Amino acid sequence: MARIDYYFSMLSPFAYLAGPRFEEIAKAHGAEVVYKPFDIMALFPRTGGAPLGQRHPSRIDYRNVDLPRQAKKAGMPLNLKPMFWPTNAAPSSYAIIAAAKAGGGNVGGLIQSLLRASWAEEKDIAEDEVIRAALEENGFDPSLADSGLLVGAETYAANLEDAVGAGVFGSPFWITAEGEKFWGQDRLEDLDLHLSGKL
Repeated sequence: MARIDYYFSMLSPFAYLAGPRFEEIAKAHGAEVVYKPFDIMALFPRTGGAPLGQRHPSRIDYRNVDLPRQAKKAGMPLNLKPMFWPTNAAPSSYAIIAAAKAGGGNVGGLIQSLLRASWAEEKDIAEDEVIRAALEENGFDPSLADSGLLVGAETYAANLEDAVGAGVFGSPFWITAEGEKFWGQDRLEDLDLHLSGKL
């Protein structure tokens, strides 16, 4: 069975756009996915990146053109400037970590529900009620929003260190068991080809 370490930030619109297609690819290949949400704001200064507000205007302008284009290509709704963004990504990340540990539900669906809430539904994914609703929608006990705080916080910090050590510098980012790396939703075709043994 193929294994994929999936590093992503709950602040990333590109992780939102990648979600459905990635889950299809992982399922098609019977891949085991290890979901690793991490703090991208802490990652950037350690890997040569910069938060959106600190980027050159030309980079921001391109992002503003490309994101709607990629959303249209994926057939997904996208609000380029969500009401509640940036927000505190930690609570939703902790809940995802706790849900993955608890099992019994759809982790990929949970991640996508939360990202969709942020990028298409004008909801604040730092709010407890939004997190609880996403947990329940995807087959998890909503109380994981509270009970998973400690393990979530510890793993969230560990995921950042794992990401830096593994050479991750953005979101979404996939690393296969063989160490092959794929960055960005526009590299999902390459990931699919690699898992098929064609690349």
